[in-house]
Amino acid sequence: MAFERKKIGEILVEMGSIAPAEMRLVLDRQPLLSRRFGEVAIAEGLIGESVLAQALASQFGLEFIDLEKTPPPAELAETISPELIVRFECVPVRQDANGLTVAIADPTRLRGFDDLEMLLDQRLEYVLAAKGQIAKLVERGQGSQQVLQEVSEDFKLQLVKETDKGEEVLSIEKLTDDSSPIIRLIDSTLFDALNKRASDIHIETSLEGVVIKYRVDGVLFRATEPLDSRFQGPIISRIKVMSELDIAERRIPQDGRFKVRMGGKSIDFRVSIMPSIHGEDAVIRILDKESIAKDLHGLTLDVLGIDEREKVRLRRKIREPYGMVLVTGPTGSGKTTTLYASMTEIFNEQEKLITIEDPVEYQLKGVVQIPVNEKKGLTFARGLRSILRHDPDKIMVGEIRDPETAQIAVQSALTGHLVFTTVHANNVFDVLGRFLHMGIDPHNFVSCLNCVLAQRLVRKICTHCKRPVSYSREELEESGVDGARYENHPFFEGAGCRECNGQGYHGRTAIVELLDLTDDLREMILDKGTPISRLKEAARAAGTLFLRDSAVNKMLAGVTTLEEINRVTFVEKAGLP
Repeated sequence: MAFERKKIGEILVEMGSIAPAEMRLVLDRQPLLSRRFGEVAIAEGLIGESVLAQALASQFGLEFIDLEKTPPPAELAETISPELIVRFECVPVRQDANGLTVAIADPTRLRGFDDLEMLLDQRLEYVLAAKGQIAKLVERGQGSQQVLQEVSEDFKLQLVKETDKGEEVLSIEKLTDDSSPIIRLIDSTLFDALNKRASDIHIETSLEGVVIKYRVDGVLFRATEPLDSRFQGPIISRIKVMSELDIAERRIPQDGRFKVRMGGKSIDFRVSIMPSIHGEDAVIRILDKESIAKDLHGLTLDVLGIDEREKVRLRRKIREPYGMVLVTGPTGSGKTTTLYASMTEIFNEQEKLITIEDPVEYQLKGVVQIPVNEKKGLTFARGLRSILRHDPDKIMVGEIRDPETAQIAVQSALTGHLVFTTVHANNVFDVLGRFLHMGIDPHNFVSCLNCVLAQRLVRKICTHCKRPVSYSREELEESGVDGARYENHPFFEGAGCRECNGQGYHGRTAIVELLDLTDDLREMILDKGTPISRLKEAARAAGTLFLRDSAVNKMLAGVTTLEEINRVTFVEKAGLP
């Protein structure tokens, strides 16, 4: 008599993961979607991948493993070639006397693993893991270009060309006569950069050849050994073809963009080509909107890493009925993310929230978002004027770049709107000078201003390779930290591992300085004779924690390192703590 397995739906009901009525709903939906029960249940939002993996483990009598809680040892990845890992969608998790144990997501494919046992010439044991966790480890383990070429000779990124009739998907081969290795190099570089969480790809030409670098967590590192200089021309030409730029023009800067469809999602890339003494260099900015959306899902000020004390002060300011909330910092310091988090927190159905941005990076639920389109004449100033006729309660202006936009934003804040905006400046006091130099009436500007938030991002120590480190009293005092007080304080650093690409850091957290505009501070700012040092003293007395103080607190809490806070902020010899 053949052994009959329990149906997956029954197991999920027994586990309490779904109700009997939900099981019937999934069964009704299955014929329409032509997918398996578990896949439909996930698509309907009833269960997650981890719950499905546990149910499948129970159905097939296998052990379940959570790869996030118990990550496999890095050295085990070497036991199976990257080609086989990708082909069989499996991850080696342990090696013992019984053989090699691999994690799989689909136990219905077990028969196919006989081939893998034969290729590896050893006995395999199997455990069940969530499909997404396995996919993440498979991608991370692939490494760089050479592996990609071995694994997937027919790997294709689809370039999306936007036309008046919509989107036309073209295969890369149709767009260029460049040699196949260059196409594969660019394809695999884009793919590898996405897997390594890069925000930019830099292609630089120097005397030693062509160097490809990734910017990860705000810092550049080399992705490859230098390539021969003769590849520089074809690489740049390839990028120009993808971005629809002029291949013949090599003497002036060019800007373009292209879109790539990969793994079922579209990713935007912005391209900047710049002539240098050795030829042309390229920088490709990655705008992976779907990943941003995933990162920002449920975004609030709690997830940004802002100190609790500063978070309470900022929350008070973003909930005021009118005025201006200004966020400042250099490019890539997380200003827009902070504004998104603020708007998500204050959103309610009773009020109209409108934004104008360049570009719209992430779609906020319930918020009207307008993209700037300078080619068509939709500038920040023109869009902002139109927004005011659209009966808004709260407005976000992506960036104030010119006097006209600044003037309208100030008037909006004075006439009963709450205005969120960003401006490029180094600290909270530089912002004041920046606006006043734009010809804004000082009294109006200071009257409408609720607060100024200056922000930076510091890299967090990688949790996988975190280890204690000691700093001498001299090192601490050179960095403006009380050496006698903190000489024996526990500090940490990252040793560098596979998870963080050997950098010792993984992810970033925000440090902020929040200037709360009190009446005394307003009067001091309007008195143009007041020196900045006196303004700083008054701001500190009013509760402002400056950027350096915030950074030192992160180091003392074991979140980041002394080197990192010195890289991001100025050393203040007389600063806190």
